Amino acid sequence: MAEYGSKSVLFICLGNICQSPIAVAVFRKLVTDGNISDNWRIDSASCMRKHSIPMNHVARQIIKEDFATFDYILCVDASNLRDLNRKSNQVKKCRAKIKLLGSYDPQKQLIIEDPYYGKDSDFELVYQQCLRCCKAFLKKTH
Repeated sequence: MAEYGSKSVLFICLGNICQSPIAVAVFRKLVTDGNISDNWRIDSASCMRKHSIPMNHVARQIIKEDFATFDYILCVDASNLRDLNRKSNQVKKCRAKIKLLGSYDPQKQLIIEDPYYGKDSDFELVYQQCLRCCKAFLKKTH
């Protein structure tokens, strides 16, 4: 379920199972810790128990209305970016800025790899990259 505020962000990965739920949970924690969660509408949630981040996540597909209602759509790889840009061309009033979440990474790692078939350490790497990117994104947009 989305939270409502004056800015909005939608995080996207291929299956909405690993990277985007991690990014959403990280971003939600950052805005909550910064006492600015009322300023943001954030799509979905994810489970990051190791980092004390709660989850109540159900995967969903992006819909045309997302392009018209979100300020930012941030994705994890070039394939997602290409697909989102193509889909956004089918929307009459696309307001979303579509970018790679990794474009905000201070370490310049543009792609957030899918940890699905990996080890716990792969999920930790995705968490750390999402944390860096979300902090930088929040700083730029706040």
